[in-house]
Amino acid sequence: MTQEIEKPSLSVDCPTCKTSIQWTTQFPDRPFCSVRCKNNDFIDWANEEQRIAGSSSYADIFSEGDLNDH
Repeated sequence: MTQEIEKPSLSVDCPTCKTSIQWTTQFPDRPFCSVRCKNNDFIDWANEEQRIAGSSSYADIFSEGDLNDH
């Protein structure tokens, strides 16, 4: 007779709307609460409204300054 021990699930906040969700298969878009929040986050990164803090270790080859310097 095997008794399965239920593990507590991890609770996280959606990075976009801060709704608390459980880290389970019930939320396949985790860490986001929904496809809408996941898409909104992607759009923010694509529009360069989100950034990773710190300085770049190399010059951005797509920046306007580099194009005019050549």
